[in-house]
Amino acid sequence: MGFVIGIGPLSLPGQQAPPKLGDQPDGNRSLPVHVIKLRAEAEEGEEGSVIAPDDEPVLPFSLRQTCGECHSYQKISSGWHFNALDPCVPAGRSGQPWILVDPFTATQLPLSYRPWPGTYNPEDINLTAKKFVKLFGRHMPGGGVGDIIGEQSDDPDAVLRALVTGKMEINCLSCHDGEPAHNQEECASQLAKDNFRWAATATCGFAEVSGSAKDMPDMWDPFLGEPPEDPKKKPPQVEYDHSRFLKDNKVFIDVRKQVPAQRCYFCHSTSDVTCADHVNQDEDVHMKAGLTCVDCHRNGINHAINRSFEGEQLAPDNMGAATLSCKGCHLGDGSSAKPIAGRLGAPMPEHKGIPTVHFNKLTCTACHSGPRPSNTFHYVKTSRAHALGTKGVKKDKETLPHIISGVYAEGWGGKIGPHKLVWPAFWGFLQEGQITPILPETVKDFAGKALPEIKANLEQLKAGNWAKLTPEVIINILKQIGSQESEKGKPVYISGGKLHRLDEAGKLVVEENPAAQPYTWPLAHNVRPASQSLGIGGAAGCAHCHTPDAAFFFAQVPVDSPVEAEQAGSIKMVELQPGIDALGIWAFNFSFVFRPMMKITVLLAAGVLALILLWYGMRALAYLSKVFSGNNQ
Repeated sequence: MGFVIGIGPLSLPGQQAPPKLGDQPDGNRSLPVHVIKLRAEAEEGEEGSVIAPDDEPVLPFSLRQTCGECHSYQKISSGWHFNALDPCVPAGRSGQPWILVDPFTATQLPLSYRPWPGTYNPEDINLTAKKFVKLFGRHMPGGGVGDIIGEQSDDPDAVLRALVTGKMEINCLSCHDGEPAHNQEECASQLAKDNFRWAATATCGFAEVSGSAKDMPDMWDPFLGEPPEDPKKKPPQVEYDHSRFLKDNKVFIDVRKQVPAQRCYFCHSTSDVTCADHVNQDEDVHMKAGLTCVDCHRNGINHAINRSFEGEQLAPDNMGAATLSCKGCHLGDGSSAKPIAGRLGAPMPEHKGIPTVHFNKLTCTACHSGPRPSNTFHYVKTSRAHALGTKGVKKDKETLPHIISGVYAEGWGGKIGPHKLVWPAFWGFLQEGQITPILPETVKDFAGKALPEIKANLEQLKAGNWAKLTPEVIINILKQIGSQESEKGKPVYISGGKLHRLDEAGKLVVEENPAAQPYTWPLAHNVRPASQSLGIGGAAGCAHCHTPDAAFFFAQVPVDSPVEAEQAGSIKMVELQPGIDALGIWAFNFSFVFRPMMKITVLLAAGVLALILLWYGMRALAYLSKVFSGNNQ
């Protein structure tokens, strides 16, 4: 299948750009063959030059220019993976944050450009777009914050550097490349060298990138390719596989509309470090049944991928996606105006014997997903938090951040469900009741004299775990920070659910503070089969949650902290379920202890009543027989 690509009418300011060739499908369900020209980066509104493998210099291809011939880059960039910076986009249910960690300064800070309660906006703590991308771009498909590198800086040097390094445009191949040789891990290597412009090219299966933009001077022009004065420093260079270029310098790219699960897994994997038996860990039941990620998480050209949770705010033209939540797919909503339940062959459970209050108070995942409630909690690693899949990643179980999984907490819509949890830990300033975190590099500058006391914990630091903090170390660091930046507020340290500060006498005060509360986000996978759900097995299933010491409510969630005095702490799970009264649920659960006895008592009482009724019934029959016998005579 071939394409004829032409230039349509230009759109005037204020007008919506006309759809491009690939923005509107023609109805054919086969996949178009993408034999296309690679185009280099160009100024806004201009067409990038066609790349040939023998060019001098050989430039990286731009996905904005290459894919943008047929697909609207602006529409794509409005999608969920790219629109976190847009304040007009509903934040929706809290999701996994980016977690800034630094073992040396005992920092574990949840970040997000979306206004999720408990997270901090990178811009508010002076974390520039460039620094953010260098930290987390390894597990980003580009775009979003990658598209504004150098734009929001008042520093002219930063603007010049952005011309050298380029921006991190949306890399369509991160998701849509079906080629086995696609190597998303290469993105991390390129970002470490400030090769933002070259990162997408380096991930594809037909090009290699060498050299480093970090080593180039501010006035170096990547489009001229002039070598730097220092011969030891090598500029970024691209080498394409010549055999992949066809006539007119076209290249076949194995683009997949149905994104393979392996592409999703690179950024969305979770590893249970508590469980040593990884071989026998089961995959999500939906995946084993033949479904893939995008069967439920769908989107159109706008890439507004639905997150598939109940109550999600959907676009008016995407109402059908409501049936792709757990409830919508398996149960429907009873309305004939929308698609009925049983989508994609989903079984329709009857939930016999389960009181309806469970469906008002619990998410579907509460019974069907994640690790079962237990007094032993699961510590997990995720791709985005622990850089899984990249070279040199630390495999120690203690590596930060410490994420606890299987915590049953109240979440979106006031329903209880399984969550992942992280305890924030960071240094900051307290001013007018608001806490502003301090970046680890700034902490090191402020508290340089006090930090060497932490170096005694070298083994912990080598494993990527934080060092143990004593009250003396905390006092010294707070004093050092306060002596240099007193106008920003009182220096504080947040950790283990507590705020640490100095009083007027210089003594350490430890107190409660909302900013120290754990950040939780719901987990949906892995989904277990119905036979392994909570509540299965009649009366025995009730005991999964309704006993006086049921882990669902009363398991001790560990408090994670580098402060020695807080490391043995814990909170009851019910404390993360504010809609549940701890004493009330304990009393209710305690009643289940007597329910078997009550059932026996009721059955015995019913038997006695039946015998009494039978006795009086027999006497009544005898009396009636006498009466009727007398009448007959």
